[in-house]
Amino acid sequence: MELTDSNNDLRYMEGFREGKASQALASQLEELGVKLEENQKVVRVMEVCGSHTMAIHRYGIRSLLPDNLKLISGPGCPVCVTDHGFIDTAIELCRRGVIIATFGDLIRVPGSEGSLAQLKGEGGRVEVCYSPLDALALAEKEAQSEVVFLGIGFETTMAPIISLVKRAKEEKLSNLSVLTAFKLVPPALKVLVEDPEVAIDGFLCPAHVSAIIGSDAYSPIVDQYSMPCVVAGFEPLDILLGLKELTEQCCDSKPQLTNQYARVVSNEGNLIAQELIKKYLKVSDESWRGIGVIPESGMVLSDEFAYYDASKRFSLPIPEGKVIPGCRCGEVLKGQLSPPDCPLFGKGCSPESPVGPCMVSSEGSCAAYYRYSRFS
Repeated sequence: MELTDSNNDLRYMEGFREGKASQALASQLEELGVKLEENQKVVRVMEVCGSHTMAIHRYGIRSLLPDNLKLISGPGCPVCVTDHGFIDTAIELCRRGVIIATFGDLIRVPGSEGSLAQLKGEGGRVEVCYSPLDALALAEKEAQSEVVFLGIGFETTMAPIISLVKRAKEEKLSNLSVLTAFKLVPPALKVLVEDPEVAIDGFLCPAHVSAIIGSDAYSPIVDQYSMPCVVAGFEPLDILLGLKELTEQCCDSKPQLTNQYARVVSNEGNLIAQELIKKYLKVSDESWRGIGVIPESGMVLSDEFAYYDASKRFSLPIPEGKVIPGCRCGEVLKGQLSPPDCPLFGKGCSPESPVGPCMVSSEGSCAAYYRYSRFS
């Protein structure tokens, strides 16, 4: 039987899930664990990307690691780090009669008091989009109404959302704007390294973000802080190989930047996306849920395109939100607390009835623990 292209693609991906290779890497990690024990070392690696967190749980990666190699989930889920105040602003816009267009995983994220899902249940116009361009079609259809797209995310999603502004200007749509909460990953990594309460020995760097910014973007982290950084993909062998590389660097005290996802990530990144971001956006201070304001860690629409900035159009600056009592997502996002150690985990907070954003998002660390590891 002749293989189709899709079958070839499947066989290619299955190569990164090969059992014997996984066992071989696990054995090598176990040997490194013995070396760490001899040197009385414990290595703490933070996986920055929410997709890594979910893959680690899905494939049972933790069960293959030596006890002295600890994995910590970081602030790599854009939904989870979106601040309460952003949700509060979106809710206020909706109450003013504005149609809110958003990706589906954002509508259940709690603000200071309630969520967009609750407002939608009360009759508010909250429309779920599968692409930013769905908001464009919605604005064309609802020509007499204001439509605001909720533009959140890291470097990965900036360019697609910016394309919405580009098209709106080209088509002279006057009823479409974007409420932005874009965040830059490298500044957040620097804050985590400098935080004395967050003990990290190495970063498993995000794959999707790295495809845009390039692996070289992490060089300052390695050079300035002597912090090992490895870019890895999402398949089991990708992750195990990345962890092996990080552990070896920690054992030998030789921090380096390694790109082990070269089949997708280049040193310089996606230059076309970078140019688009540079044209439409400018760097700003940004508030991260659980971490606070990180200087120059966000991006907003540049002055030339300020007309499409919903915060400015409606004279509605994004406030500082109120922390939800009992929710400890902030500590989870910084790797200071494991999700099961939160008193609300699996009790007052579950995917069906989330209290915090880490339980809402499909890439949230609390959701990953709840789905795959809560009975461990």
